[in-house]
Amino acid sequence: MRTMADVKLENLTKVFGKNVVAVDNVNLHIKDKEFLVLLGPSGCGKTTILRCIAGLETPTSGNIYIGDRLVNDVSEKDRDVSMVFQTFALWPHMKARDNIAFPLKMHKVPKAEIKKQVQKTAELLKIPHLLDRVPGQLSGGEAQRVALGRAIIRNPKVFLLDEPLANLDAKLRIHMRVELRKLQEKLGVTTIYVTHDQAEAMTMSDRIAVMHEGKIRQLGTSSELYDHPADLFVAGFIGSPPMNFMDCTFEEEKGSMVSEAFALEIPKQLRNGIKKYATSSELILGVRPEDISIYGKEMPNSIGSEVYVIEPLGHETIVDLELGDKIIKAVTPPTHKVNLGEKVWMKFDMNRIHIIDKKTEKAIV
Repeated sequence: MRTMADVKLENLTKVFGKNVVAVDNVNLHIKDKEFLVLLGPSGCGKTTILRCIAGLETPTSGNIYIGDRLVNDVSEKDRDVSMVFQTFALWPHMKARDNIAFPLKMHKVPKAEIKKQVQKTAELLKIPHLLDRVPGQLSGGEAQRVALGRAIIRNPKVFLLDEPLANLDAKLRIHMRVELRKLQEKLGVTTIYVTHDQAEAMTMSDRIAVMHEGKIRQLGTSSELYDHPADLFVAGFIGSPPMNFMDCTFEEEKGSMVSEAFALEIPKQLRNGIKKYATSSELILGVRPEDISIYGKEMPNSIGSEVYVIEPLGHETIVDLELGDKIIKAVTPPTHKVNLGEKVWMKFDMNRIHIIDKKTEKAIV
């Protein structure tokens, strides 16, 4: 019977050299059997966290628990975790079966048991026909499955996956997202997955920890991050095309958000939120491209603009609209036709806008 394997990070900090703070006082609890994704741009500290959990890096301060066990001073081989790297890191001279079997050989498991476990693992990953090939004879997707096989054959408490799909082509990457998630659910193993790809994070995870500059900026489900971003960074990082941002001033008497390019009346509940939480009248209005409608004539509470660029994508069209010195992106159905240079009016879904305090960069409503 598999033991509980939640992972806890308490005030985890990792400093390289004299002053490069890669991980800055991170607290995080990954639940047993959870699929948690560490998401963020390059250099945000997500891989360093993974390497600290694996025992490949020593924390500068803070604690790491796997289950109820403090593992700060436990060697990498005794932590009962398995890690899959972006490069797969397969032994080039070994056949796939020997690469998969390697962890069991290191633990001196009897040969008959190794053979049985390799076959079982290969069948789970649908690669029995690849067992006698060396890595040079494998495609990217096949090599990735062999690397996964080597990780899961030990039946570890925790999987650590560091951008494992980054080197695959786009079509295979989408296919492997589904396969990896199905595999994790079947095995019921606690999984921590590092990526900079928000589509991967949002489609695969139970929860996502969005990281920036060594800190977790927000922890939540895909829908929580998308619908209720905590701050300016998360709002701009989650979503494709990204959220549009406009600097505004809140005019309380008129109940409006005002800039040089427009004046928008906002709903009463948003006004109340601004009055309650904003540190000043200087705000940032955020609106997702899919929450903008385009009209050929002026509508109530709409903003006049000009079509700057049209980006047809087949299933949808992205229309870039010129608004003062800003370009605002709107997503429209492919049947909605506009022309370059055309005067149009955009209307925001006022139930879906985001208002951010310019000084603190925290979301207000």
